[in-house]
Amino acid sequence: MRIILLGPPGAGKGTQAAGIVEKYNIPHISTGDIFRKNIKEGTDLGKKAKEYMDQGLLVPDELTVGLVTDRITQKDCEKGFMLDGFPRNVSQAEQLDTFLKEANIELTNVINIEVDKSILVSRAVGRRICKSCGATYHIEFNAPQNEGICNVCQGELYQRADDNEETVSKRIQVYLDETKPLADYYTKKGIISNINGEQSIDNVFKDIVAALGSEK
Repeated sequence: MRIILLGPPGAGKGTQAAGIVEKYNIPHISTGDIFRKNIKEGTDLGKKAKEYMDQGLLVPDELTVGLVTDRITQKDCEKGFMLDGFPRNVSQAEQLDTFLKEANIELTNVINIEVDKSILVSRAVGRRICKSCGATYHIEFNAPQNEGICNVCQGELYQRADDNEETVSKRIQVYLDETKPLADYYTKKGIISNINGEQSIDNVFKDIVAALGSEK
């Protein structure tokens, strides 16, 4: 299984990613994790990425692609992988395709979890996080047993400063604007599966498994 996972903030992508990785026994590859690992280990790519990040600049596509493709060539990816948060645009997708073709690697599927923007905003604005253990809740969909108190450790729950309606709406719109050309790109290639993310978590996962089919 060689999968790309797309989905806007609040679509439940993290939950589905964990399920996919467990079911198909493949590594979960996120650009954030790769950046942190390379910076921590002081690799040449990591040093270059840190230079941009320290200046508050976006890491250039070419460098991001280099970090991801380097990760894909590692031994634990021989039987498959799941890319999460990459590619972010058509340029990255084209560079990834070039690398995969040269490496004789074929993508299995692009899973695109779709949720209406108004629902995404509602999900994010209602999110609450435990200050102590980091457990997450939602005042409507997954409320704590006692208001403002974590079920797990009895810690205090808080709302992230950027989880307000205006900020969340802008954040989601940026993602949607970025991702639509990418979704169109993979639609033309005939390897995208659009998944209704407005269902229950279990049903979303069932649809993802049905789209992926049996392990290849």
